[in-house]
Amino acid sequence: MTSKMKSALITGGSKGIGYATAEALVQEGYRVTITSRDQTEIEAAAQKLGEGTRGVVCDVRDLASVEQVTKAHAEAFGGLDVLFVNAGVGHFAPIQDLSAEDWQAVIDTNLTGAFFTVKAAIPYLKESHGYVITLSSLAGKNPFAGGGAYNASKFGLNGLSEVMMLDLRPLNIKVTQIMPGSVATHFGGHTPSEQDAWKIQPEDIAQIVMDLVKMPARTLPSRVEVRPAQPPRK
Repeated sequence: MTSKMKSALITGGSKGIGYATAEALVQEGYRVTITSRDQTEIEAAAQKLGEGTRGVVCDVRDLASVEQVTKAHAEAFGGLDVLFVNAGVGHFAPIQDLSAEDWQAVIDTNLTGAFFTVKAAIPYLKESHGYVITLSSLAGKNPFAGGGAYNASKFGLNGLSEVMMLDLRPLNIKVTQIMPGSVATHFGGHTPSEQDAWKIQPEDIAQIVMDLVKMPARTLPSRVEVRPAQPPRK
């Protein structure tokens, strides 16, 4: 894929991995739409990214909202080439303490929201022979105590991503799932600091995205697992 005048839509793009990926794509000449549920954050992020970037409020749990944002992106930029399904939330508690509301919020955002986002984008990606990249997690194969909702959402996203790859490949749409381990992001209310230097950095995931979209059309890395090279020793 050449990047000249191509466009990308990134959900959850106001900070962290989404923002870093938007920044990398903009630097390569892409026109980019980033989304968030927070209007102030998304407008500030888009302004910082500069010309050729749109910041739009969108709740991926709402299919109509996703469809509207996707259509507006295609109208503004003449199509859609890359979709980065990045929006996600996490609520962590033992099953006996996990509330139904927190369970629903995680599943609706991380799994159903991913389905809605891809579903809305397929008509435009068919036209461009585009690329879907989903941000999953190693938590989608490695369960941990207190991760009931998050693990379930990412296990589900891994399965959904693999099925989408099989379903969409005949339409000349590529699908890749990226499964990171520990990343230094704002996820779960965390503020990155020097203590996170050993973790994968958001720009590292952005580099993987760029490597994927530059891959020859004949080749599809369908799953990318990535871990910190040197985690702290216990």
